[in-house]
Amino acid sequence: MKEIKYWIAKAIGKIGRNEIEHMSKYFRKSGMKIGGGCNICCNIMTNEPFLVEIGNSVTISGNVVLVTHDNSIERIDRKCHNLFGKIIIGNNCFIGMNSMILYGVELADNIIVAAGSVVVNSFDESNIIIGGNPARKIGTWQDFLDKNKPYALGRGWREKVEENPELLIRKKVKK
Repeated sequence: MKEIKYWIAKAIGKIGRNEIEHMSKYFRKSGMKIGGGCNICCNIMTNEPFLVEIGNSVTISGNVVLVTHDNSIERIDRKCHNLFGKIIIGNNCFIGMNSMILYGVELADNIIVAAGSVVVNSFDESNIIIGGNPARKIGTWQDFLDKNKPYALGRGWREKVEENPELLIRKKVKK
């Protein structure tokens, strides 16, 4: 019942730090290894939670899916049933909304996964941004900072934007 209340509260935007920590405890009790200071914004439960390891200070955005096994090999050979693999996410990573991480993937520390990515391979390089389907390296943290720092807004952001709409990011038409 608590889990249902959590997801309802989250859906209507009435959730605080205590509720987020409560869900981390729920995932830990199920067998996942989750470090401290994580911000998990969706249900990342798998059938094999013991195959998931998440480092410290990791943010997992909404609708992220962790796939710890699949049954596709059985279509090819009925004697083979499932493929399993651990998912290991390093410290200080950010997993963007609607991303999927497949079994056997390990991410080094300090990796940003762009929204909508499908991560099918491991990445051992730190301070990078990966994205796409399949995910590949698309940049470094420094590149990202240099491009976006002028638009990064903190407290009072709404008032700043109302007074200076040019602070909003505008995507260019790709030709």
